[in-house]
Amino acid sequence: MTDPPTDLLAGLDHLQLEVPAGHEASARAFYGGVLRLPELRRPAGIAHIPGLWFALPDGRQLHTGVVDEFAPRTFGHPCLRTNDLDKLMAQLERCGVAYAVDTLLPDVRRVFFNDPFGNRLEVVEGQHLSALAES
Repeated sequence: MTDPPTDLLAGLDHLQLEVPAGHEASARAFYGGVLRLPELRRPAGIAHIPGLWFALPDGRQLHTGVVDEFAPRTFGHPCLRTNDLDKLMAQLERCGVAYAVDTLLPDVRRVFFNDPFGNRLEVVEGQHLSALAES
């Protein structure tokens, strides 16, 4: 018998989005202002590297990292969770952030929108439910 696949990893710690140089003000306005995520102090050993860290309510983190040849991620994306999608959509509207309500999964309420750099983001109400694939 083999070990279950979950004995090697305990979960997700953070996600990192690639951004262009000079992104800090826009990232603070969007992730800190629009999405209301608190900014975190980065460890001294990497504080000199361009980027920002934001706290997610569940203890995980969202990081930004500067790349020389930035290209927004328009397909691959992080999916964040909310308990109140209507409240999130109202906040996006107040802040002038366009979003698209997705109806491909009838049992999942979710929206897609872009950060100021063109990176695609998904927010789902609750969570995506799924079952293990049969081997």
